[in-house]
Amino acid sequence: MTPNAEHSTRQPSRRARSTAIFSGVTAATLSLTLAMPAAASDSLADSTLSRVKETQVLKVCTTGDYAPFSHREDDGEFEGIDLDMAASLAASLDASVETVPTSWPTLMEDFTSGKCDIAMSGISIKLDRQAQAYFSLPYQTGGKTPIVRCEDVDKYQTVAQINQPGVRITVNPGGTNERFANEFLGDATRVAHDDNRTIFNNIIEDRADVMVTDAIETQLQASRHPALCSVHPDAPFTFSQKGYLLPLGDNIWKAYVDQWLTQMQGTGEQAAIFEKWIKG
Repeated sequence: MTPNAEHSTRQPSRRARSTAIFSGVTAATLSLTLAMPAAASDSLADSTLSRVKETQVLKVCTTGDYAPFSHREDDGEFEGIDLDMAASLAASLDASVETVPTSWPTLMEDFTSGKCDIAMSGISIKLDRQAQAYFSLPYQTGGKTPIVRCEDVDKYQTVAQINQPGVRITVNPGGTNERFANEFLGDATRVAHDDNRTIFNNIIEDRADVMVTDAIETQLQASRHPALCSVHPDAPFTFSQKGYLLPLGDNIWKAYVDQWLTQMQGTGEQAAIFEKWIKG
């Protein structure tokens, strides 16, 4: 066997094999590291938390049309569960609340463009929203259920009963109520209404028969309007949770908001706020 032939068939030494394996692992690790986004979101200096503490202002996007979470008064002031929650969050940072009006059709665009630090408006946790922003831990669980004139409760117990051409459903555009109607109530007659604050008058005044919305809202509206009844709010058609929108990738801000929310729930402060706005 010639020296060249012997060299070509000789197995690599253990050291050479170890070096090759180490080099391969290093290269793969470097490649993976380069492929991952920079962890700037884990820097306190880059976090919304740092900015809010420095400016002492918490900018809150809210719609103002979804009682009991967010309602805008005639004088322009916002009130509701999420405004009280926002005040608590701001106080924990020695900051004040600056409300930033938004709407359901423009909510995600307004939020992702950086107009606010957090969005608080009874926002349902949805995967398409989650792809554009973080959500806090859930702070309320419910689902979609009908609200009708009290004499019609037995007529509209199921989706099949509502999804009929002769049934008039009233819908506010841009949110999860419209999504539900588009997916499950396509055969019903649509009565669009842009102002969610007055939409229930369509049912009271016989311009519509049904609205399907979050159970907590049907219970509130039924308590405010004796002519309206919430249909099986304890057994809604769907499962949903509500959370607060936070900037995507800002891990420090999310951790702070989640911890604040956990304490609000653990101390009973959140429950007291819900009690105030739902039962008065």
